Amino acid sequence: MNGCNSVSNPSETNLKLDECINEEKVDSTMFRQMVGSLRYLCNSRPDICYSVSVISKFMHDPRKPYLIAAKRIFRYIKGTVDFGLLFPYGTDSEGRTLIGYSDSEWCGDITDRRSTSGYVFKFNNVAISWCTKKQPVTALSSCEAEYIAGTFATCQAIWLDSVMKELKCESAKPLILRIDNKSAINLTKNPISHGRSKHVDTRFHFIIEQVTNGVVE
Repeated sequence: MNGCNSVSNPSETNLKLDECINEEKVDSTMFRQMVGSLRYLCNSRPDICYSVSVISKFMHDPRKPYLIAAKRIFRYIKGTVDFGLLFPYGTDSEGRTLIGYSDSEWCGDITDRRSTSGYVFKFNNVAISWCTKKQPVTALSSCEAEYIAGTFATCQAIWLDSVMKELKCESAKPLILRIDNKSAINLTKNPISHGRSKHVDTRFHFIIEQVTNGVVE
């Protein structure tokens, strides 16, 4: 891919990949090597995390559309090879705030209709932790999908806070988590809303406890 033409984004907008059983098969060893190298690169490139997670689901039976999607990520990397994470020296009062951003797509997987969660945490204004992962349950609404994603992010925030305490660089309190869904935010603050969310697995109500205790805002 050294001589390929670069592109401006790692995947096509609203790309949906399914089990393309009628498409041409490709070299499984080569495809797995490509995905493996991309997953390694995700350690310093959160911008490709989602795109790589999508193609990772098809390593068991790689087909041509998956290979094309993988090559597009390499084309994106070709044009952004100098991108990376810059960790500044020292901290200030604003930089000591641990800020998380949580998001979710609703029923994005066209095979089992499950949603995908994503979060990124910044400390000292630089990303230190990020993840893209398909949710273990099927969400019945965009609110529920965002709520579940927020719970996963909250668990990560609590863990990051404990790690930073050990490193003697404790973050300012409360921990900040930004969610772009008003219904999900209201659900974490208003116990009255729980009557409409009784079907949600109790493990996902962990975020309510943290908000109520003032640990997460």
